[in-house]
Amino acid sequence: MTEFKPVKEGKVREIYDNGDSLIMVATDRISAFDVILKNKITKKGTVLTQMSKFWFDYTRDLLPNHMISVDPADMPEYFRQPQFTGNSMLCRKLKMLPIECIVRGYITGSGWASYQKTGKVCGITLPEGLRESDKLPEPIYTPSTKADLGDHDENISYEQSIDVLEKVFPGKGKEYATKLRDYTLALYKKCADYALSRGIIIADTKFEFGLDEEGNVVLGDEMLTPDSSRFWPLEGYEPGHGQPSFDKQFVRDWLKANPDSDYNLPQEVIDKTIDKYLEAYELLTGEKL
Repeated sequence: MTEFKPVKEGKVREIYDNGDSLIMVATDRISAFDVILKNKITKKGTVLTQMSKFWFDYTRDLLPNHMISVDPADMPEYFRQPQFTGNSMLCRKLKMLPIECIVRGYITGSGWASYQKTGKVCGITLPEGLRESDKLPEPIYTPSTKADLGDHDENISYEQSIDVLEKVFPGKGKEYATKLRDYTLALYKKCADYALSRGIIIADTKFEFGLDEEGNVVLGDEMLTPDSSRFWPLEGYEPGHGQPSFDKQFVRDWLKANPDSDYNLPQEVIDKTIDKYLEAYELLTGEKL
């Protein structure tokens, strides 16, 4: 059996080169505030992979994505080992675009903090009188640069995203920036409407895109997972304060309340986190993992 080594390791994912394709493995690591925590969240990688698969299938009519298969039988023998079962995805190779495509449908988190100070979120002026967790009149697109591991992403305007892309793809900056914005908003609206019908509010999320060999924009990375999104239960939703969530906000809140934790979570927080991830998966897909 040929042993594979990751060619790239992110905070959560490991990427393996499979010749004309890639294998993306979502580990059980968890990160917060751009730091990898010392604990593992059991089954988390499987939730991320299978939830991404669900959304990739659901949005194929809007644009192509990089997923080929999540079936170990379609992968080299090495990935049929137990530690890769359920959390591995065979993907097309893409040239990734250097923009994180963030969309916010509700005002919360750093957006809420910015709005309180300036009335704006990432330079976009919002109506007066919004409360924390209010639904925005229309979702807003707030891209950011992609930072290297250990650095922080930087929020930029749509206009700045044109400049960033133009530097890498001369003559194509405006075209790609426009497609990223329009695809991001279209994906969010379609998926947020569906999630609402299943009892989940998608407050915000981020997407990543790449180019295939023909230069087409293709959806890559992960999609609408608890790692890349804020999921709130529709039941009990009440603007005016923070909302309970199905994502790693639970971990972030605990870390904020325990600044001396050295990024080490107690077992109770680990258990509650995976329960939340599994609950979100089951609500959205209608299936048990």
